Amino acid sequence: MNLLQYEKSPYLLQHKDNPVSWMPWGEAAFRKAMEEDKPVFLSIGYSTCHWCHVMARESFTDAAVAAVLDRAFVSVKVDREERPDIDAVYMAACVAINGTGGWPLTVILTPEQVPVWVGTYLPKAQLLVLLAQVSQLWHRDRERLLSSGQELTNVLRRQARTRPGMPRKELVYAGAAEFARSFDPEWGGFTGGSGPKFPSAHNLLFLLRFSALTGDEKARSMVECTLEHMYRGGMFDHLEGGFCRYATDRRWLVPHFEKMLYDNAMLVLAYAEAYQQTGRRIFQDIVCRTLDYVLNTLQDPAGGFICGQDADSDGEEGKYYVFSRDELDQLLGDAAETFCSRFCVTEQGNFQDGKNILNLIGTVDWEKEPREIGALREKVRDYRCRRTTLGQDDKVLTAWNGLMIAALARAGLIFSEQRYLDAAQKTAEFIRSRLQDKQGRLLARWRDGEAALAGMLDDYSFLAWGLVELYEATLQSEWLELACHTADVMISCFFDGEKGGFYPYASDGEQLITRNKEHYDGALPSGNAAAGLVLSRLGRLTGEQHWREAAKLQFQYLAGAAEQYPAGHSFALLAMLEELWPTAELVVAAQTLPEELYAFLRQNTDTRMCVLAKTDASSELLSFLAPFTSEYPIPREGATYYLCQNGKCSLPVQDIEEIKALILFSHKK
Repeated sequence: MNLLQYEKSPYLLQHKDNPVSWMPWGEAAFRKAMEEDKPVFLSIGYSTCHWCHVMARESFTDAAVAAVLDRAFVSVKVDREERPDIDAVYMAACVAINGTGGWPLTVILTPEQVPVWVGTYLPKAQLLVLLAQVSQLWHRDRERLLSSGQELTNVLRRQARTRPGMPRKELVYAGAAEFARSFDPEWGGFTGGSGPKFPSAHNLLFLLRFSALTGDEKARSMVECTLEHMYRGGMFDHLEGGFCRYATDRRWLVPHFEKMLYDNAMLVLAYAEAYQQTGRRIFQDIVCRTLDYVLNTLQDPAGGFICGQDADSDGEEGKYYVFSRDELDQLLGDAAETFCSRFCVTEQGNFQDGKNILNLIGTVDWEKEPREIGALREKVRDYRCRRTTLGQDDKVLTAWNGLMIAALARAGLIFSEQRYLDAAQKTAEFIRSRLQDKQGRLLARWRDGEAALAGMLDDYSFLAWGLVELYEATLQSEWLELACHTADVMISCFFDGEKGGFYPYASDGEQLITRNKEHYDGALPSGNAAAGLVLSRLGRLTGEQHWREAAKLQFQYLAGAAEQYPAGHSFALLAMLEELWPTAELVVAAQTLPEELYAFLRQNTDTRMCVLAKTDASSELLSFLAPFTSEYPIPREGATYYLCQNGKCSLPVQDIEEIKALILFSHKK
């Protein structure tokens, strides 16, 4: 990272005035460590992270800590959202040693980048003890440190070995069964304990599609229960919309208050699909209120979406979101009782110091909102915005914007909402014009007019997924072409063409101590799982053999990776659903695509069907697809439909109702 990129990082800027002499990750820092014979103190976090703020206030602004770090270490700070590759390597080390991870991630490295100690948040006193011990060992018993570091590095490299497997339905059923065993039937979610609970929307998406394909009602009911309680609790912002990152308790009442773009994108997808399968209006309302928040608060004027909002305001976590009963009485007067009854506000409070988190946990008839609540909510919201403010992480990440493109496209199609589709296309165009170079290589981050940092696997796989969803929602061929191009670059730079699986960073990128392929889902689906879904969809949409071959190898890798813990690979299982159950492709040829087609797409809940459209406007763009050079002639009037399965197409028909009948018949076979 050069100095300009360092200055553009919101997380690093937060600490530029620390007495600690921070350096950005790069050759200069490790050269300095080698020349001065010092270990490296590495802190990894992100700008909306509450405990990162706490450790900064307690330790990194402290003169005594700074003196030790500057005397005995070279101190390096990394934004995990800008460098997920660095974070992934040392987070894997943290989990291998401690069993868990988190942020801030605290690591002691050799100048060769080998980790000799890994942990998370440390209070100042413990940090000073650690620094003294490591410094002493570095000068008096260095071999002990180096030996433990080499042993840990070997563990990380052994973890990279994954045997290929075969995608099969038994693996999918095993994943669903694991979720059923850990499900909380009272409050939803899958911790099985007292908390914390994470939304993990990719798990919910898998269960929804599994239910749709197998008829497993329990899978759908687990999702509905979870979606209901996440919304009713304090994790959803009942004033401005949008979801916080996770809940610290079993009931979803007390959130970790930061709001992240990626969570809201994935949850929009889950609630939209739940609406499509159940028809429950409350799920549509939640989607719309979440997207209103995203479009009003997180959209950068240039067209992309920023990372999120801070948990803290005025140095206090959650202060922005909580109210006392007296405060609302003074604001709303006689109407306070109506508002407080609706959102479970009491004199005693449900949070710290008598404060209240607005929620619907105890609200009777919570799905039906009284008419007068809308005006009261607006009044309280405006008051809250004047009372205090939230910090923002205003960088635009390619990967997370790819997820939001997917969410906007799906919601725009399902709810026939053009402004969502317009926003998705604006974001896709923003990435194409601002975050893609002339060779088609992606950059990971844009901020303050500057794009920087080489794109990682997640940037390519999530963007390609978003572009496929955007094509399927609009049937505008430019997005399919861009998806194909993005996936082509992804294969050439990241794919293991012998064993399958994608590496996290490109073959010509900076080489870290390990280049392990990541396959577990975390807060987000794994980039490898998203890549598998993209390759599968492109193979079906285009009929091109190279996509099918790459998908086959990728699914063998994913099946092997998922063997020991299928539920930890739910997005890979979701992608496998489209490979293991019968699929279909609908080809539509028309001068202008009819509205009846879009109505059919909105009503169709079968995610196994891909639609490819050929019009006069798209024919030239689609010339990169061989079938469109000669097949599927465009009729002079109306539309012609071809339903294709297993490499065979039905006779052309002109009536969408005939297509519906053919699909229904094919599913019964």
